Amino acid sequence: MAQAFGTENLSVFYGEFEAVKNISLDFPAQSVTALIGPSGCGKSTFLRSLNRMNDAISLSRTTGHIWMNGNDLNDPHTDVIKLRQQIGMVWQKPNPFFKSIYNNIAFGPRYRGIKKKKQLDEIVENSLRKAALWDEVKDRLNDSALSLSGGQQQRLCIARALSVNPQILLLDEPASALDPVSTGKIEELITQLKEELRIVIVTHNMQQAARVSDFTAYFYLGKVVEHGKTELIFTNPENKLTQDYISGRFG
Repeated sequence: MAQAFGTENLSVFYGEFEAVKNISLDFPAQSVTALIGPSGCGKSTFLRSLNRMNDAISLSRTTGHIWMNGNDLNDPHTDVIKLRQQIGMVWQKPNPFFKSIYNNIAFGPRYRGIKKKKQLDEIVENSLRKAALWDEVKDRLNDSALSLSGGQQQRLCIARALSVNPQILLLDEPASALDPVSTGKIEELITQLKEELRIVIVTHNMQQAARVSDFTAYFYLGKVVEHGKTELIFTNPENKLTQDYISGRFG
């Protein structure tokens, strides 16, 4: 039986400003959930809260619960380093380390104590295969990661996140800086990866949300206005705000 993952009455504050307001969302196993909505509506703040990345922001505080396998991740005693291994994150702009392709992927496993080269080799190859990048880089693993194209760098960052076997992958507009061909590869990759882990993606691209996600949550002014199966959200939304945004009349 798949373990549960979701939020309960989650709010995020920056000082006195409430950026995310009392959100309860479940993220089913083997699925992609898209977070959509206009700029500044709380999507990325909510996404970052799921693996406690907002902790690094001064004056930020989070209330409510983030449930994973029966544990509240928002508990102050949570091991945040271990948490971020379980819940990986890929940002809008590719951010490979100033290291070789190989060492980008091996970094996390080494940090966790894996030292044997044979084991690291297997992890690097497996992670790059999962990210659909192995065939493109297998003969240049010692080259700088910065020598890769933008789309390849983003897939490298996904491979780096996968190298520590996360249960959940958070994607913050992962294709917004990429060309259409690279975007297509990222979307194809998302569809493949959901077979083995949950994915939550923030996107401004309505067509992308419709293509890759199983569920969609529409955010507006820090709240979730509507959440449900993507097909229903895009073809028959219940809320007029959602309908106006989806149709392009607003946002």
